[in-house]
Amino acid sequence: MSFTTLITSAQLAPLIGSSDLLILDCRHDLADLSRGERAYAQGHIPGAQYADLNRDLSDLSKPDLGRHPLPDASTFAATLARWGYRSQQQVVVYDDAGGAIAARAWWMLRLIGHCSVAVLDGGLPAWLAAGLSVETEVPQPEPSQVVVNFAASEIVYFDELSQKLQSENVLLLDARGVPRFRGDVEPLDAIAGHIPGAINRPFSSNLAADGGFKSSALLREEFSTLLGRYSANTLIHSCGSGVTACHNLLAMEHAGLAGSRVFAPSWSGWISDPVRPVARGE
Repeated sequence: MSFTTLITSAQLAPLIGSSDLLILDCRHDLADLSRGERAYAQGHIPGAQYADLNRDLSDLSKPDLGRHPLPDASTFAATLARWGYRSQQQVVVYDDAGGAIAARAWWMLRLIGHCSVAVLDGGLPAWLAAGLSVETEVPQPEPSQVVVNFAASEIVYFDELSQKLQSENVLLLDARGVPRFRGDVEPLDAIAGHIPGAINRPFSSNLAADGGFKSSALLREEFSTLLGRYSANTLIHSCGSGVTACHNLLAMEHAGLAGSRVFAPSWSGWISDPVRPVARGE
């Protein structure tokens, strides 16, 4: 069976040790950039390799593209090769934040055409709650040969977003928390507010009380209500830096609402040009 959106701990456990499985630990803390790697060293799902948001899933040297710009495909290919990635593998990504970071890795693998990639539902907390073991051993895979390209049509940048906003043929969905969306607070970026025309659905709205994703049926109902007259393929996701936006995309895909895309620079990229307008309030 191929897992393409979510996988449970019970489904993952029997696969541990398989050469056809690649597990990535994506734990990250914006307030303590080394915490994720320290936590990984203290214990991770057996066979998991560490995927650092800043080093492996972003290229921080790119200016004006937000706080977490996508790396070039060739750079990401080199990272995948270091992990021993093969195109036929089932990839599982996890974190300890409800999938907030792991969804970014999930999206990037989708961008290279890898469909068999899933986020561990509930992440490491769910794995531990199930009584499953962790290890401290760091895998040393045989490097592989990887050549990939990103599907450019799946990534939205400034010109396309501006054109679509002017035509009103887009629904822009911001995954940040309500206070940041309204512009009441801004702990990470230089300017508070949101892109004019955007609406808000915090990514945490995708999660149930136990920290796992809501059912696909409930997610479909909620997103269908949000979409209204819009179709899924006219929806564009945004957030602070192109990370938690992927969580809303994942939730929609799990709900069977395919075709939405991500505005990769997101809010932090939008405000890199002072000419671009800013909205505040609801």
